[in-house]
Amino acid sequence: MERLEAAMVKARAARAEALGRKPTPGPAPAVDFDGPPLPPVELGPDLARRQRLTALLGQGPATPHDILRSRVVRQMGEKGWKRVAVTSPTTKCGKSTVALNLALSLARYGQFRILLVDLDLRHPTLAKLLELRHPPEIAGLLQGGKLIDHAFSFGTNLALVPNGRAVARSAEILQDAATLASLDRIETEWKPDIVIFDLPPMQGNDDTLGFLPHADCALIVAAAETSTIPQIDRCEAEVGQLTNVLGLVLNKCRYTDRITGFEQSYY
Repeated sequence: MERLEAAMVKARAARAEALGRKPTPGPAPAVDFDGPPLPPVELGPDLARRQRLTALLGQGPATPHDILRSRVVRQMGEKGWKRVAVTSPTTKCGKSTVALNLALSLARYGQFRILLVDLDLRHPTLAKLLELRHPPEIAGLLQGGKLIDHAFSFGTNLALVPNGRAVARSAEILQDAATLASLDRIETEWKPDIVIFDLPPMQGNDDTLGFLPHADCALIVAAAETSTIPQIDRCEAEVGQLTNVLGLVLNKCRYTDRITGFEQSYY
């Protein structure tokens, strides 16, 4: 038993060191950001299956997201990065689902505080994935509102900031000094280890182009059998001009093989 406990302590220390912070014993702190606790959101197995939140289903279904989580933690930890944007070449690539699954998987580490913000102001999706009945509008938060009035908690270390309605002048808002100051203030209050921004697709507007310089890195989510190689190449080139490309996620892949695919039978 003592050897097992020592191994667990060592593992927690290694994960904490990956993000450049000192290990803290015991469970993660409550989600209260030095204020009242955020209202909790319930994510049961039925909702997880409906919304493809497989990071909540454990073992086999969650494993691809857990692998992505480990790679994100390692690369961001090595560079000292905190902010990661999630975008895609075009619409309907599933970037919002990937962003939420990544946040849920990261939260299971326990030692990390995670903040996920829906900044796809034209087509907000996080509230739909969470199946919130009356989600708050993010515009108030970006104009100096309080996190307690706009965010929800899942577990003890994940804060979720949805958006209940499309926002006009989205590109201008994402580049506004007041928006950037509000995001800085939220980070100061919440003290997250990793912040995930769900941004619009690169094609069709300049929302993401204006915001990407304020992220440390970006994940690009492409859809199998839908996203073309030229679209992916162009997206990667444009993202790379504005921030660091953390990686490319191939989503909606229906077929795998023993050479290049993911083999779940081991698990």
